[in-house]
Amino acid sequence: MFDSVRDDLRATLDEIRAAGLHKSERVIDSPQSATVRVSAGGRPGEVLNFCANNYLGLADHPEVIAAAHEALDRWGYGMASVRFICGTQEVHKELEARLSAFLGQEDTILYSSCFDANGGVFETLLGPEDAVISDALNHASIIDGIRLSKARRFRYANRDMADLEQQLKEASEGGARRKLIVTDGVFSMDGYVAPLREICDLADRYDAMVMVDDSHAVGFVGPGGRGTPELHGVMDRVDVITGTLGKALGGASGGYVAARAEIVALLRQRSRPYLFSNTLAPVIAAASLKVLDLLESAGDLREKLAENTALFRRRMTEEGFDILPGDHAIAPVMIGDAARAGRMAELLLERGVYVIGFSYPVVPQGQARIRVQLSAAHSTDDVDRAVDAFVAARAELEA
Repeated sequence: MFDSVRDDLRATLDEIRAAGLHKSERVIDSPQSATVRVSAGGRPGEVLNFCANNYLGLADHPEVIAAAHEALDRWGYGMASVRFICGTQEVHKELEARLSAFLGQEDTILYSSCFDANGGVFETLLGPEDAVISDALNHASIIDGIRLSKARRFRYANRDMADLEQQLKEASEGGARRKLIVTDGVFSMDGYVAPLREICDLADRYDAMVMVDDSHAVGFVGPGGRGTPELHGVMDRVDVITGTLGKALGGASGGYVAARAEIVALLRQRSRPYLFSNTLAPVIAAASLKVLDLLESAGDLREKLAENTALFRRRMTEEGFDILPGDHAIAPVMIGDAARAGRMAELLLERGVYVIGFSYPVVPQGQARIRVQLSAAHSTDDVDRAVDAFVAARAELEA
């Protein structure tokens, strides 16, 4: 049977390569850090890493690594079970309690990933008599999670409050029992921040709940690093927060839903990714607890990240690059053409800067970019070297 399919699959792969959309995987043979060793054409080399979600530089922090070693000895490697059978340890309950306190929510439930967390919310909370109103640029995991539910679906233009209100009106006039507004806290391809205060105001007006995926914010956005709800002063007005342990919070894996107590209680009973997936490895849970300890005194890391971000954005603008506006550590350098973005990423790697060209279907057609991500682990010299490499790569590309 497969022989009849093979040629079609190869043709599709050839089309992807011809369009400049092929996504290669580069192999790193070092720990994740501001500098990594990358195998490029079989020649390993030290390069500056400007494409990881390691915002606070905690992925190789010695205290986090030590906590992971200790956890292996105490808790073992894995649970070999789901939570409700025999997959719950004290370390899992402690992490859920700590995340709830940190995020200002009543309870938290852990998942294998934030993708799973987003996949488990909508089907559990919403039925065919309900409505979900989603930002057009929400993460793929939110889109897929919504597809799993039978709720009526409404979409509003990115961060467009007039359009959101129109969709809320339509949902209300359609007799929706429950209405859930869902948005990324920070949109990962653009670095734009959702206007949560205005969203919460509309939710109050139309009796809707609010859900935020804050994966690209928790740990470093807001005065205490509690994310976009803290940044906008609406921590008590957001009903559901989803997030990941795989970005600023240590960079490993795992996700969570922090929410009202009744919501979390129902997720424990009916959320399919939670009920049918193995428990988060205890070593990750223990290391994440250490990360939360470190966040209590991480003001200097957040300040350094902000300084690096401002420097990179300022210098790139001065050099004439088209960089999307904002002050988030996601700093997209707009290229347009997919093949050109891929080629520029290759030229940057040759100059010791590891970045990736993003193209369709990750971003819309014609909006290819290099998404630069700053870290508190970068030095000022690292940032300057990255900008200089961009300038040199552009000159070669245009020669």
